[in-house]
Amino acid sequence: MKEHSLLMKLFLALGMERTAWACRRLHCPVPKSALVLEVGSGGSPYFRSNVLIDAYEETRERHWAPFVKDRPSILGVGEALPFKDRAFDFAIASHVLEHSADPERFLLELQRVAKAGYIETPDALMERINPYWDHRSEVTVRDGTLIVKKKPAWTVDEELVELYEYGAKAVIAKQTIPRNPFIFHTRFFWADRIRFKILNPEVNASWPAPTMEESQHPPFSLRAFIGRIGLVTARLLFSQTKRNKVLRLSELLQCPACGSDQMVFSQDEITCNGCRKEYTVSAGVPRMC
Repeated sequence: MKEHSLLMKLFLALGMERTAWACRRLHCPVPKSALVLEVGSGGSPYFRSNVLIDAYEETRERHWAPFVKDRPSILGVGEALPFKDRAFDFAIASHVLEHSADPERFLLELQRVAKAGYIETPDALMERINPYWDHRSEVTVRDGTLIVKKKPAWTVDEELVELYEYGAKAVIAKQTIPRNPFIFHTRFFWADRIRFKILNPEVNASWPAPTMEESQHPPFSLRAFIGRIGLVTARLLFSQTKRNKVLRLSELLQCPACGSDQMVFSQDEITCNGCRKEYTVSAGVPRMC
């Protein structure tokens, strides 16, 4: 599976790595007929995604960006995806695996509902020196295998982080990482099955994330607002808008609680005939978590 598009290769050849990195979001190596799911799509879904699922309407974990629902969308969790087996040709999970307290279950669910996919995370080195409050795993790739190490707390090596923040962070975070994004991020394409290894499955990664003043909603920024307008315009231009409007979620869904596909759909509710669990539907968006 091609990791780089022709456009990405061109910019890399010109030494324009940051531009090539930005173009990765235009790269989805599937035919136009493929049905694409995005898990943890948040406030900036990939253009090629046909169906979106996220656990939150808004959350600090994505800097309070509201859940974009401009195509068939569902509220649900990656560890219990409400979709039938192999319902999708391709699944995108960009910057979401590292948030899961149960990465094994998350990966098995991706593999269950899709035939192939793409996973992107910060690389383990970046996570170790520059940890995020809500990230629960360090992820990297070795020999075609996704290597996941669960974090027992948001900071794994406090001494290393202190040394990094004391002097090197100003250079590494603002210059080195932005100029070399491919090195400091993990990009993993898979087909048929996800080759992965959890190094420490015994670790409990469901610890409460810290609460800090900086976790509040960021102030209004004209630059950010203009950026959001640009993204909305780009989504209209590059997404399969016409196709997405006629997709029927009812043909894809199953109960995340019991796995039954015997679902009864109404405008405001979905009921599982298998376990009788009821899921609300608000503004056309099922809440299946």
